[in-house]
Amino acid sequence: MIENRSLEQRVLNIDLSRKSIEWQAISRDDERNYLGGRGIAAALLARSLSGPIDPLSPDAPLIFSMGTMTGTNTPMSGRSNVTFVSPATRLYCKANVGGHFGLYCKLHGADYIRITGRAEEPTYVWIGDDGIELRSAGEFWGKGVRGATAALEAIHGQDINVACIGPAGKNLVRIAAVMSSVYNAAARGGGGAVMGSKNLKAIALSRPKRGLTPHDVSLFRDVQAEMRAALYQDTMSDSYYTYGTAASVDLMNETDTLPSYNFQRGSIETIEELTSQYWNEKKLLKGRIGCASCIYSCHRFIRIEEGPYRGAYSAGPEYETVSALGSGPAVDSIGAVQRSNELCNDLGLDTISAGGVIQWAMECAERGVLPPEMYEGLDLSFGSAEAITVLPGMIARREGLGDVLADGVAEAARRIGGESWKWAVHTRGLEQSRVETRGTMGYALAFAVNPRGPDHLHTECIAEFGMTPEMKDLIEKITGSAELARPDTTEKRAEIVRWHEDIYAVSDALGLCAFISTAAYGASPERCARLFQAMTGIETTEETVMRAGRRIVTLERLINLVLGWKEDPSQYAPWRLMNETIDMSGNENLILDETTMKGMVQAYYDLHGWDRETGIPGSTVLEDLELGEFSSKESPC
Repeated sequence: MIENRSLEQRVLNIDLSRKSIEWQAISRDDERNYLGGRGIAAALLARSLSGPIDPLSPDAPLIFSMGTMTGTNTPMSGRSNVTFVSPATRLYCKANVGGHFGLYCKLHGADYIRITGRAEEPTYVWIGDDGIELRSAGEFWGKGVRGATAALEAIHGQDINVACIGPAGKNLVRIAAVMSSVYNAAARGGGGAVMGSKNLKAIALSRPKRGLTPHDVSLFRDVQAEMRAALYQDTMSDSYYTYGTAASVDLMNETDTLPSYNFQRGSIETIEELTSQYWNEKKLLKGRIGCASCIYSCHRFIRIEEGPYRGAYSAGPEYETVSALGSGPAVDSIGAVQRSNELCNDLGLDTISAGGVIQWAMECAERGVLPPEMYEGLDLSFGSAEAITVLPGMIARREGLGDVLADGVAEAARRIGGESWKWAVHTRGLEQSRVETRGTMGYALAFAVNPRGPDHLHTECIAEFGMTPEMKDLIEKITGSAELARPDTTEKRAEIVRWHEDIYAVSDALGLCAFISTAAYGASPERCARLFQAMTGIETTEETVMRAGRRIVTLERLINLVLGWKEDPSQYAPWRLMNETIDMSGNENLILDETTMKGMVQAYYDLHGWDRETGIPGSTVLEDLELGEFSSKESPC
């Protein structure tokens, strides 16, 4: 008989320096105000900060947070977050990850795992039925993700689950990921380097023997049934299952919206092999898999059957990887892209940032800025399959040119000098994810105000494209007009972005895949509220749940202020996107000019009640959102 764990949320505090393991209860007020997951993790981080901090110091916390619904059979509730101060940006970062790691943690009673300190030797955390131990990881400290996971399975059995770093994290590469369930990445911002700086190789857990029963089982089942039916009926559901996230690669290439040649163009000459349709047709697709409780199974598993990359096999490639390692460096071979993807996953590298630094190096070589001796014998021309399959290993091991690229494109441009900073496509140190924001105003604004940098996994406002009836309906609900479901206008973008960032924060706090609230819409705010109430017993409405999302977003802004962030219009978007034009779908000379960007940002600040010149939330806003305990931290000055 499966035993039920308590609904009381708890933090597992592990201090690697002191070798201490302690449990801490989460207050009912924190549950009510921050919902769980990402929200409470942000509060835990904020309470530990008094000013800027070295992200790789022993004092810098690394927090794994499991959503409030994680561990239940709520559709798409298998997501977790890793929260930390980013070594790439030195600002707040949360990296979201799927798989089954969060489920294992949750059912072992760990809603949050907060790691501080630095172990004297390579270490892993073992969480089993008999307790929690710190064990030596010396024998597999340098192994890749697959090898380390296999080594842990040899010790503890095949049915464990593991979150670990690869060589990139060990070598403090600032674009290193934390990998979960082998193929799932908490990728952005360099969390793998934070984990490596603590001499922590992995967290491994035995298969749980406990379950999780909600406070109100009847209401919980009713809302789950509604949500499941709505998700199956959504226009996007079949596309996610059949083609995954790379479904629209060919269309984007045709419409010049696929970032290519390091964001110099919107398409590449031949795209066929990089499309999900091609993988299905050529029988390269070997399986589909979903995260815990997933009903869409959008992850692909592709194996290359012939050619120089025969045998390359990994989950994906996802859309972001296809663009970062395919169209971005202008490589049109699925074999090369999948081998590069496989390497990044095993080495523990963020594919978006790895692709970003490789494209930048290609352009540096093309322009004659990169000294030839730094890449002697390596083809760095655009279209080079060799570059995308050789450089990941060099980056992870900090070898030669790889050492320059390992700290991200902003630092690489500083080291190489000249005008290379102009084609370093980042803001605040984070490489931009694969959205051509010169023609998508909602995304442009979302990226400008994102606390971790120019990235889609904080405010995914795909509804502005109006590609489905549900998207048009949502835009009408937010703005009052379905006609505003078009990406090329600035009108009402602030309203669209704020709604999406609020519901995204709710999704991350509850442990839900954001696809079901920001691309398909079964997880409406009203259903999220009823789910939370059924799970916790805390009375919640659509209004209060979205207010909690806004509270989380505001707290993340406060964290960045403590860490030293200041308003800088030149950092609203990468220099290239604000100063170089691109032709897109017949629209000539599209650009993100600073005046337009500032107008959208100030409209967004006005909606939040933040100072429109500094972006600082004032005391009235903090009181209204019940963030008074952080009022003394609203400014680093």
